[in-house]
Amino acid sequence: MKKINFSPIFFVGPHIVLFLVFILLPTIFGIYASFTKWNLVGDPVWVGLDNYRTILFNEDSTFYHQFYNGMKNTFLFVLISVPLMIIIPLLIAVALEHKEVKFKNLFQTLLYIPGLISISAASLIWSLIFNKQLGVVNNLFGSEAVWASTQPYAWITIIAITIWAGIGGNMIIYRASINGVSPDLYESAEIDGAGSFRKFLNITLPSIRFPLIFTLVMTTAGSFNVFAQPLMMTSGGPQQSTTVLMMYIRDLAFSHGQSIAGMASAMAVMLGLVILVISAIQYYLMNRNAV
Repeated sequence: MKKINFSPIFFVGPHIVLFLVFILLPTIFGIYASFTKWNLVGDPVWVGLDNYRTILFNEDSTFYHQFYNGMKNTFLFVLISVPLMIIIPLLIAVALEHKEVKFKNLFQTLLYIPGLISISAASLIWSLIFNKQLGVVNNLFGSEAVWASTQPYAWITIIAITIWAGIGGNMIIYRASINGVSPDLYESAEIDGAGSFRKFLNITLPSIRFPLIFTLVMTTAGSFNVFAQPLMMTSGGPQQSTTVLMMYIRDLAFSHGQSIAGMASAMAVMLGLVILVISAIQYYLMNRNAV
């Protein structure tokens, strides 16, 4: 009789259990809740597609305006932050690979540390930095701007803290990928007379295309789930101009009044579908171009 090896089960089993309990089952129940009218207290009442019709097509509903305003602000954040979160870490990683640069590991550590700080704590710190009376920015530059309640300053503060906290992780991925590129390729390019830009364009980028795809997809998905920065920094901004969809979802599901968890679940499902579709398109386009 063949002996059964239980070692893989001990390694993989806990991850499968955690995935089932904290991801798969809540996702399935959230999708179910999106088809119900539910206040988190009583039993969910099945209403079919009513929640989706309301948020997508009923212009007289407050939920319709909340959904589209939240989605618009979320897309605006993604369009601004994602390119910066890809390009800036990539340029830093390339710069740190130059022979003339000293203390590379120190710079890498300093850039990575902000990512270890809780985003809530970081938001409080940056709120003080941009405070009108006490903030370093206004006192140092003599500015009278009310950053949290004036546009475009409100978005500037949100994007600033996002880049400050997020570039370190992508930078380390890019540095590790660049270190894996064969030096012979760069030496051959130098013999052919290629400059730094040509080597970056023709050697570095094609060689790290898969890490680029990974960071682009993951950064985009994370940006669509933005919540803490606009909540802590601007509280939704002037006239809800920085109120992202996750903030509306939180308010509907866990507000001080009666919970509207069914409607919040429908918005969350729509957001998840948007993330899934955009991530699939990004992966397809970048993978096709990389072949």
